[in-house]
Amino acid sequence: MTAQEQQDEYADIRDAVAKLCAQFPGEYWRTLDREMAYPSAFVDALTQAGYLSVLIPEEYGGAGLKLSAAAAILEEIQRAGCNGGGCHAQMYTMGTLLRHGSDEQKAKWLPKIASGELRLQAFGVTEPTSGTDTSSLKTFARRDGHDGYIVNGQKIWTSRAEYSDLMILLARTTPKEQAAKRTDGLSVFIVDMKAAKGNGLSISPIRTMMNHSATEVFFTDMKVPAENLIGEEGKGFRYILSGMNAERILIASECVGDAKWFIANWPRLRRGSQHGQDAGGGRLLGSCQRLRADIWRLRLRRGIRHRTQIPRDAALSGRADLDQSDLVAPCRARAGHAPLLLRDNDAAA
Repeated sequence: MTAQEQQDEYADIRDAVAKLCAQFPGEYWRTLDREMAYPSAFVDALTQAGYLSVLIPEEYGGAGLKLSAAAAILEEIQRAGCNGGGCHAQMYTMGTLLRHGSDEQKAKWLPKIASGELRLQAFGVTEPTSGTDTSSLKTFARRDGHDGYIVNGQKIWTSRAEYSDLMILLARTTPKEQAAKRTDGLSVFIVDMKAAKGNGLSISPIRTMMNHSATEVFFTDMKVPAENLIGEEGKGFRYILSGMNAERILIASECVGDAKWFIANWPRLRRGSQHGQDAGGGRLLGSCQRLRADIWRLRLRRGIRHRTQIPRDAALSGRADLDQSDLVAPCRARAGHAPLLLRDNDAAA
């Protein structure tokens, strides 16, 4: 199936998403950025419309659609000038639970995630001392008899932790020096953050230039029930990796949507610059010119992304070796920042 055919396949979804996004114009997002606030109204609207649960199987209250449908939704959100970054993790973070959780865990959590009763947007992996070397993380979950685990440690750059009810947490359950391989001895848990806040879990916001709701999360003797262990103890590294493929594809779709928004607004930007409406446009125009080659690369790679997408929900697929990161790395950053620069220019003008 060609990229154009895939786009037409979700034409109704794209149109509906665009109409929903029209209710949240640029001023809504600029206000949130100024106040470093979370887009609760926007996220609630997407949830109520069922867009954040499209990858959850129908038996658990979702739509049971393919990954390409989720990609179309996020692409249209960005194309409309909105920001899916406040909620996109709701789509892919649950893949670890969906693929590796027990029937009991899926029955307990997925219907509530699908309905919006619970938000699963926090992904506790990155730590201050380990960086990209996930095997060196130090957060440790010590077995506490048969009842559960006691967790101590810290995570950093955990987006949306303040606004999430649940967290997928990766922690060591076997000391690294005792593990047969560096990646052994890591386990995945689903943490009920509502119950844990004030009971061993604390969250500190990190104020950044861009409004990504970034936080540090601290665990001090936090108790996690044994029933919240996902899959086998010590096999968590593989579980986490298998869910990252969907994340990369979906965020690549957002970058494509950003590029489309930028292309659509490029004529307006040029007119403003030619009439002397600089208001920061000089910096922006330079960024725009550097972006032009990247935008065309994104257009080309959009077709590559559609051809390489797995035919059904990545959370259910066995194709865990699929890696899309090389398709978007060269142009993700500038394509993602361009709309924000242009919106700032609009506001200043």
